[in-house]
Amino acid sequence: MATVAGKDKQPDRGRTRPAAAEEEHKELHESDEEMFSQLDSTVFQRFFYYAGPHKRQMAIALLAVIGFTVANLATPLLVKIGIDSAITESRSGLLAVIGIAMIANAALYWITNYLQRVLISAAALEVLYDIRADMFLQLQRLALSFSDKTPIGALMSRMFGDVGALQEMLESSIEVIGDILTLIGIVIIMLILDWQLGLIALAVMPLLLVLRFVWQPIARRAFLVMRRNSSIVGVYLDQNVSGIRVVQAMNRQDENHDVMDSKVRTFFWSSVRAARLGGILMPTVELLTGIALALVIVLGGARVLDGTLEVGVMIAFLLYVQRFFEPIRTLTMHYAVLQRAVASGHRIFELLDIPIEIADKPDARPLGDIKGRVEFRNVTFGYDPERPILRDINLVIEPGQTAAIVGPTGSGKTSLTALAHRFYEVQQGAVLLDGIDVRDVTQESIGHVMGMVLQEPFLFSKSILENVAYNTEGATRQDVIDACKVIGAHDFVEELPEGYDTVLEQRGSNLSVGQRQLLSFARALVANPKILVLDEATANIDSYTEQVVQKALRRLLAGRTALVIAHRLSTIRDADKIVVVEAGKIVEEGTHSQLLDADGLYARLWSTTYSSFDDIASNADTLVANPQTAT
Repeated sequence: MATVAGKDKQPDRGRTRPAAAEEEHKELHESDEEMFSQLDSTVFQRFFYYAGPHKRQMAIALLAVIGFTVANLATPLLVKIGIDSAITESRSGLLAVIGIAMIANAALYWITNYLQRVLISAAALEVLYDIRADMFLQLQRLALSFSDKTPIGALMSRMFGDVGALQEMLESSIEVIGDILTLIGIVIIMLILDWQLGLIALAVMPLLLVLRFVWQPIARRAFLVMRRNSSIVGVYLDQNVSGIRVVQAMNRQDENHDVMDSKVRTFFWSSVRAARLGGILMPTVELLTGIALALVIVLGGARVLDGTLEVGVMIAFLLYVQRFFEPIRTLTMHYAVLQRAVASGHRIFELLDIPIEIADKPDARPLGDIKGRVEFRNVTFGYDPERPILRDINLVIEPGQTAAIVGPTGSGKTSLTALAHRFYEVQQGAVLLDGIDVRDVTQESIGHVMGMVLQEPFLFSKSILENVAYNTEGATRQDVIDACKVIGAHDFVEELPEGYDTVLEQRGSNLSVGQRQLLSFARALVANPKILVLDEATANIDSYTEQVVQKALRRLLAGRTALVIAHRLSTIRDADKIVVVEAGKIVEEGTHSQLLDADGLYARLWSTTYSSFDDIASNADTLVANPQTAT
């Protein structure tokens, strides 16, 4: 899906279906052909699994449906009795009884109809709650490799658009059962009343069945293509809304509008095709209804005239024929809903069935209290196993040491820290904490001993108090205040309208980047991890704030093992160990002074970054001492 969504097609301004849409539909048609051979059974089996805990409620709803069907079928019979027994035979006393019976039947119809709708709606909402909860849990458990490849818009489309289609189907499912029972009951009653006239009325059914078998597989694919195109539009919309600053800064509004226009047009034509297919059956059913009524009136009327058929029976037949095709009409509409739901259900269960790449072993144990020793032993890793990013990494960081990881962009620095937290699985070798392979302990326990502060701090739309105490159960207000004082965030927090109770806007946009980063430091301090990972954590902080943070970091890192990734080499001069990574390999290791003396890659990086500043400072000193040289 992410691949399809990432294709930027040029818009077609014409009124005909875009060629891009034809190509995309063809691709989806071919890829979905095999899936549809087993789609219905698998999707419905999963529905029944989620509906299992609500069997009692659904059983009561089914009883209400049966009562509703009985009430619906009884009306034509009461009319027949009234005409044949009361009017034809002049039994006026029976008319009052028939009238009371019809009122009682109408009351039964109303009560059972109300019960079935209320009960099934409640059950549907509970089922959908369970599905959404499982989807959210699945998204939380999936490895970061899935999030790296899947656009947020596609996930939102499944969470809300596809689940909404399921809700529509589940709420109409009880009506489908009632319609089917009504059809069966009408056929039985008509054949009992007069089997010859019954067969005549049902003579048009083979035509409807032939049409259904031809139409059904085509409509299935059309509705699936429509749902996927809807997801593509959602993905592109999410990317442009999230990146609106970049869009406006680069003046991409017109170009993005054209791309969006192409995607929306593709979705439009797939929706039109699905709507056209969905609209075929309804007029057909109306036509067949007219044909069946005509046959009953002509042939049944002739039998009434020659005295071989009662008037009440013929009128009952006319009412039953109308009622027979009414469920077919509603089933036709429900079938369109069903097709959308089946397509959506496949996409939902496709997400739920994604295997968990990184999961605890059955015998995994909590890590417990550790000293903080981190070791990478012969580690090889790549997001694509065929193209490793890290090769044969061997590194040991002793408890309490601060190890700085530096190197050119793309050398694999961030990947090292991600492996330490077991966000990804190594292809070869092992990552060990206090000599224990991270694959042998629970992921939750790793999170308890390891904290991370990233270059892009993420804050939730909650209060500052809740954000700072986010991953620390039992943290008090005073713990948060103390941490903010140590880290240097207390003063600006106090100046906010509600202080620590100030609710942040989306991603903390009502704070500066530096302020957000300070709060992320405070969050790490409150968590009090034994191992701390800083991934470019000071990259977005100004020089003055950096001095404040550096002072706070010395307190924060005291007694902790730290892995620090930094492009500003000045921030890691005092690290116990500096590890230089290039092209996925460790090429140098030592202290700042040792690496400068070695005159290797680190020395070149240092010289490239700071020699120009040294020259500027030297020239500035010269200008101060000899102002006349400025000329």
